[in-house]
Formats: sequence, structure tokens, C-alpha cells
Amino acid sequence: MILNKSKIIEKLKKGSIDFEPGLDAYQIQTNSVDLRLGTTFYIPETWKITPGGREAIRADYIDVKENPEYFKMIKLRPGQFFEILPNEFIIISTYEKIKLSNDLAAILYPRSSVLRRGIVIEGGTVNAGYEGYLTIPMLNSSSHSIKLYPGERVCHLVFHELSGAPGNEELDGVASKYQSSTPFGLDAKLDQQEEIDFIKSGRLEELKTTHRLQKEEAKPQP
Repeated sequence: MILNKSKIIEKLKKGSIDFEPGLDAYQIQTNSVDLRLGTTFYIPETWKITPGGREAIRADYIDVKENPEYFKMIKLRPGQFFEILPNEFIIISTYEKIKLSNDLAAILYPRSSVLRRGIVIEGGTVNAGYEGYLTIPMLNSSSHSIKLYPGERVCHLVFHELSGAPGNEELDGVASKYQSSTPFGLDAKLDQQEEIDFIKSGRLEELKTTHRLQKEEAKPQP
């Protein structure tokens, strides 16, 4: 079930949804909450100097680590702006820290007003029980620079009530890669090494066979 405005306010009062700093009147919508841009911007480095010369920084899908070594961090003050260049990709932290109870999850969506400016924001899932800041991947798909200001409302969260609160073992199994994320780090929990090894060696059938989800595990619980 998607929470409407009155349900969101109810959950805020109970502490099932919590924001730090707290929300302002501009942020709560009919069935979502707008999030504001933080002051921390990350620009990916595309090359480095090695003994052999200038070398492009490449990361395949499996090995990618959002490591600050490959990102330049820019910290702005309120009132300053950031111009995102044409076809430039950046990562931004939200201004608010979010905390969800174990019976709520959320989906991140871009605001339509931002999309019309030529900015592409990939949405994502905020797992039940998450606590931390959210990192927003952003791409300028236009042919002109776009000015961004810390505090702008660029995306919103739609909250979903789970059919039942997951147990601790379920939460451990799907722990968010960005749990307890801060604006000053891009650390992420990597996929399990065993899974990475299966994929890199092309042993997909073996992966599926070895870690097959048993039918009894997938059956709805009474």
C-alpha cells in the first residue's frame, strides 16, 4: 500500500518515518515526500597518471567500487551553486538523513520539473529499516550546463507499507549497500565475493544450481 499525505504525517508523528533535519511544509506532497539536495557533490575522475602515462580509469560492472579515490568531492556552502556540464555524471548526497521502520520501504523517483531541465536521475529502492543519507546519481543529458543549488527539491520518496515486518534474518539478507551512509563517503557494501567469482568466470548455470531458491522457501507463509 502506498501511503498518502495523512498516513505519512501519521508515520512521522509515530517516528516510523524520521528525517533529520525535519521536513518543512514545502516537502510533503499528496502521496510522497520531496528530498532536498545536500551540499556534497562528487565528480568521477576519468583518468590518472601511471608510470606508463595517462591512463583512463575503467571499472567493469562487477569490480566497481564507489571509492572516494576515484571521485573529487566538492563541498558547497548554502547559497553557492554547482553547474553540471553537458553529459556530465555526478553523485550528490541528500540534505536530509532518513530513517525507516522495519515495516516500511520507499521508492525514489525524480521530480518531473527536474526531468524537464534535462537532468536524468535514476530511482531506487530504500529498504525497510534503512537509516542514513541517500546518494543520488545524476546525469545532465542536455547540451547545456544546468545550475544546481543545495536545498533544491530534485526527487521524492513514495512510501510503501509492507505486508508484514521482516524478521532479523530477512533484514540481514537484504541489508542495504548504503546503510548508515553519510554525505562524506561513498563506501558501499560489495556483492558477495562468491557471486562475483561465479559471474566473472562465466559460471552462471553453476551459480543458479548451487544457490537455487528452493520452492518451499518461495512459498507464501501461512
